Amino acid sequence: MTESDTTMTDHLLLDSLRRRMAAMHTLWYDAVDTMGPEHVNHFEREGVLPIAFSLFHYPNMQDVTFSVLAGESPTWNEDWQSRVRMAIDDHGKERTVDEMIHQRVGDYEAFKDYMSTVFQRTEAWLGALERDALDRVIVPRPFPPVIANTFSARVGGENGITVLDAIECWWYQHGMRHMGEIELARGLVGLGGMTS
Repeated sequence: MTESDTTMTDHLLLDSLRRRMAAMHTLWYDAVDTMGPEHVNHFEREGVLPIAFSLFHYPNMQDVTFSVLAGESPTWNEDWQSRVRMAIDDHGKERTVDEMIHQRVGDYEAFKDYMSTVFQRTEAWLGALERDALDRVIVPRPFPPVIANTFSARVGGENGITVLDAIECWWYQHGMRHMGEIELARGLVGLGGMTS
């Protein structure tokens, strides 16, 4: 492969990552714009997480993992919590379904602002990302317990999870997974899906 071919491949890879992340984020924007607090805070029954869980969980996890990839502090802090007023001030990754069925969004408009802030920061960072950064190992093997049972642990190479693995798993795959949950749950509150 020539240097020109390598440069073109690197460009295609980064371009694809950027476009997919931006497109996935548009699904989230469309979802929140076509729901209200009555939809996201709806309690269906015991054992069924409300939309509020996935709706906060994914942007907050993207925010938290941004610190691992970019070395910057998460956006979420006491000020955001005082504005958004999540019933449970936690993304819930280490909590049970029995605990997280009580998740509710207090101020839906403030939540939209938070989500937008997180997504815009991620997209700006991706826009400036250099190809060489994708190969950096951020979680070496052996994986700690909090990572060992994740999808990213299955994807990680022999040296561990790279920046590219994390973007693909923690951000893209994770965002699509929870959007699928939201699309299914929208049917429970009388709304349609987001894509065909």
